[in-house]
Amino acid sequence: MTILLKRCSVCFSLCLISAPLPLAAAPDIAPPVKLARHMEDTAVDYQKYYFSEKYDGVRAWWDGQNLLTRSGRVIAAPAWFTRGFPAEPLDGELWIARGRFAEVSGLVRRESPGEGWREVSYMVFDLPAAEGDYETRYAALGARVRAAANPHLQRVAQTPVQSLQQLQQALRDGTQAGAEGLMLQRRDAPYRHGRSDDLLKLTVERDAEARVVAHLPGKGKYEGAMGALLVEDGQGRRFRIGTGFSDVERVSPPPPGAQITYRYTGQTATGLPRFPRYLRLRPEE
Repeated sequence: MTILLKRCSVCFSLCLISAPLPLAAAPDIAPPVKLARHMEDTAVDYQKYYFSEKYDGVRAWWDGQNLLTRSGRVIAAPAWFTRGFPAEPLDGELWIARGRFAEVSGLVRRESPGEGWREVSYMVFDLPAAEGDYETRYAALGARVRAAANPHLQRVAQTPVQSLQQLQQALRDGTQAGAEGLMLQRRDAPYRHGRSDDLLKLTVERDAEARVVAHLPGKGKYEGAMGALLVEDGQGRRFRIGTGFSDVERVSPPPPGAQITYRYTGQTATGLPRFPRYLRLRPEE
């Protein structure tokens, strides 16, 4: 009754004499995740960082009770999957194996859990609410993972950066084995949400996000299907993406308004991404 009265303060008398109205669902609240910059865009002291594999999974925030997407939507994970997780925030990635992003994304989008979760691991790289720098939080994270005694909860292995040559070799070895790239965590940084030099990504190709504006018709082999997406980036620039799609995705492409991730190699003279290639639909879409 207390909640109902608060919601109906403007029409107090109506709420008292009529049947209770259903409360509107609370909007999703995006968790305060930290976001990565491209390493090439900033001058850094490499020896102040750890590096680890960049997992091709779905970013997930554990709020102490539920797993959430970056947009704040609750992920329908089985109760056994999160058994033993600490009652404090965790930041990590839901992951199965290299090259199996589509399977993880499919599980995350479901409204009920499925057996596919048996293969999923929650690869955790930070303990956001803990005090101290990253080194301190990383050590505390290890204690939380050990206490949970849940094989689906894993702490991401971190390696101290010694040189740029070490990073370049690790990037070559990882990408040749199917990894997406490397992530770098600044060792002396507190947990700060948003984009900063605290978290960097190093990849062979760059990735970015854009909003689908329209479907452009295909020709020849793809007549009757989608030939390319017209998209718009965060600066309002529009361009086409015509590669990277499976035949199934061309028949059922991401709808207008959806957010997608694409990859590209450098920029054109006008500042548009060069050779953009579709990578995936954002999981929360």
